[in-house]
Amino acid sequence: MLQRANDSLGTTWTLHDLRHTAAQRMVDDPNMSLSDVQWVLGHAHITTTQIYLRPREEEVVSRLLAHHRDRAERPIPSPLPPVDTRGYSAEVLAVLFGGPRT
Repeated sequence: MLQRANDSLGTTWTLHDLRHTAAQRMVDDPNMSLSDVQWVLGHAHITTTQIYLRPREEEVVSRLLAHHRDRAERPIPSPLPPVDTRGYSAEVLAVLFGGPRT
């Protein structure tokens, strides 16, 4: 059947080509985990299945922009002063770590 399709379309696809296409589509499906794809393909090692992972530029850029937007919206917490404050005045600690000056 594959040979007849190749003859009709003028292509030279192989069953291995179809396996790669199926693997790529499964990896791209958000409902399938990489370990699911590994099992379907019969790979002994997840690293073999990982060759199908290829980040799409627009997805990476979108996630990166979302990360920076979320970081900008989240307040940065002030660091806590050290527990042992012997030898330091409250004003020095306030300068070093932020917070109200006394």
